[in-house]
Amino acid sequence: MGDITGIILAGGKSSRMGTEKGMIPFKGKPFIGHIIDSMRPLVSNIIIVSDSQAYDHLNLNRYEDLIKNTGPLAGLYTGLSHSTTEFNLVLSCDMPLVRTEMLKNLINPEYHAYDIVQYQSQGEIIPLMAVYKKNCSSTCKKLIDQGERRLLTLGDHLNTRTLILDPIFEKYADNINTKEQLNMINHESDR
Repeated sequence: MGDITGIILAGGKSSRMGTEKGMIPFKGKPFIGHIIDSMRPLVSNIIIVSDSQAYDHLNLNRYEDLIKNTGPLAGLYTGLSHSTTEFNLVLSCDMPLVRTEMLKNLINPEYHAYDIVQYQSQGEIIPLMAVYKKNCSSTCKKLIDQGERRLLTLGDHLNTRTLILDPIFEKYADNINTKEQLNMINHESDR
């Protein structure tokens, strides 16, 4: 496979949580710690895209958004701009349940011809659990310059492969955006 860079997007405003989402404690470590653990066996290096210094203690390279306040598309653009590898495994910082086994399939060599390899789960595309080639950055920039902010749009402009996530993994693909969702996963992990 060669080198893959792990890119964690932690630039969201976290308005619904009221705190830095990636640093929310869950089962003894912050959300981002679980994401790093799930990525680490598959990548040669991990970078964080965030304007927050809250992540600096992790001793990973952190880059601030190159284009401010333009959403996840700009976060991806920043991550790809700083990556030195062709393949990049990209995850959002609010998916603490993610498992390495889910991510392995995204980097399968049979999908190397595609610019983007992403999952679909329960009818929803998950653009923040996907592999992006470094060359996607120029299309990101073009879309941002046109006023686009949504990551999903990028897939329409590039050679994209969408895989159906195995139903046994569906619950691990959830974004935890609200205190209610956090309470639910804490409650389930206590059982």
